[in-house]
Amino acid sequence: MTMRTRTLGTNGPQVSALGLGCMGMSALYGEADRTESIATIHAALEAGVTLLDTGDFYAMGHNELLIGEALRTAPAARREQALLSVKFGALRGPGGEWAGYDGRPAAVKNFAAYSLQRLGADHIDVYRIARLDPDVPIEETVGAIAELIEQGYVRHMGLSEVGAETIRRAAATAPVADLQIEYSLISRGIERSILPTTRELGISITAYGVLARGLISGHFSADRRLGANDFRAHSPRFQGDNLRRNLDLVEALRKLAEQKGVSVAQIAIAWALAQGEDIVPLIGARSRERLTESLGALDVVLDADELAAIEEAVPADAVAGERYAAPQMAMLDSER
Repeated sequence: MTMRTRTLGTNGPQVSALGLGCMGMSALYGEADRTESIATIHAALEAGVTLLDTGDFYAMGHNELLIGEALRTAPAARREQALLSVKFGALRGPGGEWAGYDGRPAAVKNFAAYSLQRLGADHIDVYRIARLDPDVPIEETVGAIAELIEQGYVRHMGLSEVGAETIRRAAATAPVADLQIEYSLISRGIERSILPTTRELGISITAYGVLARGLISGHFSADRRLGANDFRAHSPRFQGDNLRRNLDLVEALRKLAEQKGVSVAQIAIAWALAQGEDIVPLIGARSRERLTESLGALDVVLDADELAAIEEAVPADAVAGERYAAPQMAMLDSER
């Protein structure tokens, strides 16, 4: 496996072609093993992964503390190569409930102060509000991030789950390096207007959910039991007939993967990598075993015929169910 690099945006940082999304090490996907999580971050850094993605609201700061510990205990050379992408703005209650988003300038700076402390860092490489605050103009939110950049606390501006109009307004206010948004074989909505907009403006995509939360990893089965604290227990794509139909798509993909001599996860990640040099998939591995499998996608080269066969087996509009439940979908600026 040879780690390739890509650049975030026109003037953003150079990062590894695959980033590590660390959310599942703390929240939303059932129990995680802290020791194995830290070992996985160390293994990712050793393999040449540079981009580590988190959110300050993942288990109410737990994920940032976990990454901070992993970086403190990593060899100095590996620690120095790490680039931190942080989302902020989600409001939580003591029982874990969600309470909206806060993009006010004062809140932006407050969130950043706490993140820097938890991460044990003097700067954040890419900083972005997790979802658009409907009560605060995006110009005010990104303006506050621009001030943090001027002060040296943030290096680059990011966005997350916003639509084409919001992207244009943000980019007209301050340089934007990157948009983080869900993108995979079965989540291709950004291809309609968002991806053309980011490409016009020189903004890259960090693609989360590249394995659709494990749905197209090749490891998820219809009889799997999910705990109440697992996001997928409530996700439309993992319910009843939707799940059965979606797993049929996975089996069609599995046949192509077997012909290629790779795993389902590897061919799905390789498809995402093949969509353009401006796409940086985030892999959500929570163990070294899954990390190794995902990194193997870097050695999978798909030609035009193979890409066409993949998209015939898993058509862009074939997925059953929305990616979030209706209340969450209604809050997504990227879906408007």
